[in-house]
Amino acid sequence: MAAMLSFLRRKPTPDPLASPRWPAIGRAMPLLQGLTAEEWERLEQRMRTFLADKSFNAVQGLALDQDKLLVIAAQAALPVMNLDDSAYHGWFDVVVYPTAFVSRDAWRDEIGLVHEGEFEYAGMARSDGPLLLSWPDSQAGPALDGWNLVIHECAHKLDMLNGSANGFPPLHAGMSQTDWTRAFERGYRDFCRRLDRGERMAIDPYAAENPAEFFAVLSECFFELPHLLHTEYPAIYTQLREFYRQDPGMRLPVIGVDEAGWYDN
Repeated sequence: MAAMLSFLRRKPTPDPLASPRWPAIGRAMPLLQGLTAEEWERLEQRMRTFLADKSFNAVQGLALDQDKLLVIAAQAALPVMNLDDSAYHGWFDVVVYPTAFVSRDAWRDEIGLVHEGEFEYAGMARSDGPLLLSWPDSQAGPALDGWNLVIHECAHKLDMLNGSANGFPPLHAGMSQTDWTRAFERGYRDFCRRLDRGERMAIDPYAAENPAEFFAVLSECFFELPHLLHTEYPAIYTQLREFYRQDPGMRLPVIGVDEAGWYDN
């Protein structure tokens, strides 16, 4: 009986979106323009799940206040707005840095030798769990410029749901593995060829690093510059529209290449 009374007296969990600063923070994000009332409600539900399920830790002297949490959560929730709450399962920690950070990593060269060195990152989706984010890059993410750190790293996490990140996340029932593979393989080869020819690119050349980065970078472009992606790689746009179960091109304004910015190689 005592245990039952203790349970009955337990206070309800506070709503993380009860901040007086929300939804003004979200309404100010260009990334979230055009969401319907129903979509906004789903976004907020995914934000609540994300904030409740993840443990947030600030390091190197960064003060992690509620506003910062809301900015990160809104961007993380957008890709899974029309998916279920299991989309981000299997990892629990979000570590936020005051600037880009250094990580020591190993890599294997083309002849199989393993090397190790230190590299600077704005973000990282670690295969052993944590999501690492630079706050300045996370804060700048909602601009419609085709570069969004939070969406990029969350795309890697979705890619990892069926193993290591390789650009082939688990597809929904009804999606064709053949169509996905054809669209992404052709797009990746074309993208790499264009870079090799020295073309100026409106999509971040980092996409050519490997198929996993191609998927993550094009996911950023899908949510921020959907019309550009649809023009450049319509078959990939179709696959991402089916995968994320939404169509940003129907709600975001058309932004020209000169407005989005070119990447010089």
